[in-house]
Amino acid sequence: MRLVTRLHANELEIDIGLVRRLIDTQMPKHAHKPLRALKTSGSTNRLFWLGDDMLVRLPRQPGGGDAVVKEARWVSKLTVEIGDVGICVPEVIYVGTPDFGFSESWSVMAWLAGDHPSTWLHSSMEAQTALAKDLANVIKILRHQPLPDKIDPTLLWYRGSALSEFNAATLGAIETCRDIPGFPLDLDLVADVWRQAMDLPRSHVAATDAWYHADLVAENLLVRDGRLHAVLDWGVMGVGDPTVDLHGAWELFGADARAVFQAELSVSEEDWFCGRAWALGIALSCFAYYWDTMPERCADRLIMARAVLDDVRSH
Repeated sequence: MRLVTRLHANELEIDIGLVRRLIDTQMPKHAHKPLRALKTSGSTNRLFWLGDDMLVRLPRQPGGGDAVVKEARWVSKLTVEIGDVGICVPEVIYVGTPDFGFSESWSVMAWLAGDHPSTWLHSSMEAQTALAKDLANVIKILRHQPLPDKIDPTLLWYRGSALSEFNAATLGAIETCRDIPGFPLDLDLVADVWRQAMDLPRSHVAATDAWYHADLVAENLLVRDGRLHAVLDWGVMGVGDPTVDLHGAWELFGADARAVFQAELSVSEEDWFCGRAWALGIALSCFAYYWDTMPERCADRLIMARAVLDDVRSH
């Protein structure tokens, strides 16, 4: 069976036959285990079930193997304390090498079961507050991890830079969204909010370097029994300005729970406004790139963008 959904112009050729050959050759003790494609794959990796408890991930684009290797190298070192507070992080079981014409490193992870936050998050303020405190705790633990003596270049990414470095991309995304028929946001207001963010001195200065996850949104979290159970997808983690790790608050929480999240992290007003701007800019980039190909992701980012605009209107 061949997967045909393409998200990128430079999408690598991946089908289940390729994955089977890679597993059978490089992980022969698992050659007998059934393999099947997940109905939904991420934007960065194609995803496959291996047996009942493993997830195979193959990068969709050239160069994507760098994130696989980075994740395998750093995630277990950084997240020990996160596990100590009862929140899971995926275990990297194996990192595979390029073969059979596939140019990238790939990985096999332990499967983590849990629920998407949307299944319970908006049922009560209590649920939102619990997740806000749990997620803030993850961020605090991550920010206090020691930095490496020498920074691996793969740990440096635009989401760890000053917000202003995202300005051109965001303005371009706004113009792209203007061409989407029936686009459901007031893009003039969006542009005005973004310009206000660019007027903040804080948006032009990166803070003291720290570890950040970079993508703490609903699709990368699992919940269980009313608490945060797991944080997924560490492939874009890096070292830089950790303000970007605030942006998921506008997708995950209502205003009251966002206030709890801000208080738990002791976030200054300027950092908070930059986090809000990151939320708007990241949402817009998603719409501009994935509007036709990833409607579920765009629906989540619409929640985020609308919450930002509501936040601005209320103040």
